[in-house]
Amino acid sequence: MTGEVDLPAQTLEGKVAIVTGSSRGLGAEMAMDLARRGAKVVITHTSPSSESKAAQLVSDINGLPNSSQAISVRADMRDTSSPKVIVDATLKAFGSEIHILVNNAGVALSKSLSEMTLPEDYDSVYEVNVRGVILLTQAVLPHLPACSRIINISSVGARAGFAGVSLYTSSKAALEGLTRSWAGELGGNGTTVNAVAPGPVKSDMLDTIDPKIVKMQMENTPVQKRVGTSEEIANVVSWLAGPESAWVSGQVLCASGGWMMY
Repeated sequence: MTGEVDLPAQTLEGKVAIVTGSSRGLGAEMAMDLARRGAKVVITHTSPSSESKAAQLVSDINGLPNSSQAISVRADMRDTSSPKVIVDATLKAFGSEIHILVNNAGVALSKSLSEMTLPEDYDSVYEVNVRGVILLTQAVLPHLPACSRIINISSVGARAGFAGVSLYTSSKAALEGLTRSWAGELGGNGTTVNAVAPGPVKSDMLDTIDPKIVKMQMENTPVQKRVGTSEEIANVVSWLAGPESAWVSGQVLCASGGWMMY
């Protein structure tokens, strides 16, 4: 990375963060924003096709003019051994503590109730969006110091009830339930657990959503009648990861330009 870089306040200096599904799109922006604020970041990706993007992101982060560093780990969250692989790589690279976990990896599926096949379609969504989140959070738990941050990436679909995507939206509703329960379990030492529910965001996943749904959301978004940007969502995640959000836990922050209000 060349040229002068304007960095925000280094509120996450000395922190270690894991961001799953972060070789591209929204996850990559989250990882970069945490690094720009000083965090050391572990980027996870699933397939060989993502290898070059993950490597470029690591290079970009390592080139920042602050104390941030990054590594990448190939790990498919459908594989129950992946959480240990991710945690072991993190501890080897950055020491004994993990301060921030962003459960971002997820898959979407557009099938109506009559079209879906069980258990295949159910497993393809829930193994990543729910089981993978539980297993990774369990693996990270022994290494979380006081005042750590767990941030789960949900979706406005968790509460909106979109037709044709019930497996995806129900998996995100489950994630929000986990968020509230874990906030109650883990808050004793100052650790917070929250979720971010983006509306439509310019990203690879947006292309997998029914265009009619996206158009409807844009038309009904109070703020500028548009979809969001990855940078706007990453800013919310970084705020939750930082010290300023210490009194916020068990919440779902809806970042949708006002399309969904709760």
